[in-house]
Amino acid sequence: PVAGANRTEVDRIVQILGRLRAAGITILLVEHNMDFVMRISDRVSVLNFGEKIAEGTPEEVRANPQVIEAYLGHWGAADAHR
Repeated sequence: PVAGANRTEVDRIVQILGRLRAAGITILLVEHNMDFVMRISDRVSVLNFGEKIAEGTPEEVRANPQVIEAYLGHWGAADAHR
């Protein structure tokens, strides 16, 4: 939903999805923008070439070595502790 969106648009979508969550609505989201995913998700499943490599809370997924290597790159390891 945020492909090609600028930061302002992404922030607005985060607000809208937050209101839906607060209303008790569950959303299944497929998205590659990891910052966006980590901001809005209670649980995250990560696929790499069709294989599930991680599942858990955003914090658990962010710290997973396979996710860091596949999606976050080497900066993710230092960033995982934020």
